[in-house]
Amino acid sequence: MKLINIGYGNLVASERVLAVVSPESAPIKRIVQDSREIGMLIDASFGRKTKAVLIMDTGHTILSALTPEAVAQRSEEGEENDG
Repeated sequence: MKLINIGYGNLVASERVLAVVSPESAPIKRIVQDSREIGMLIDASFGRKTKAVLIMDTGHTILSALTPEAVAQRSEEGEENDG
């Protein structure tokens, strides 16, 4: 299992990530709110501004203080180290 560091010591399984998106658009804000209401939201931003939203294949939504680009770069670095 490959893990991606999404900031502040938090890790997610790279195989489970469907999308890493910016939280600015209205549809993503609705996804975050809906996930919060049904108890499927994980806030890994440690109270900082959310810069990336990770959509997981389990139905969970994860908030990160890293930018989507930083999450993608960390994912790619992990793949290079494993390969």
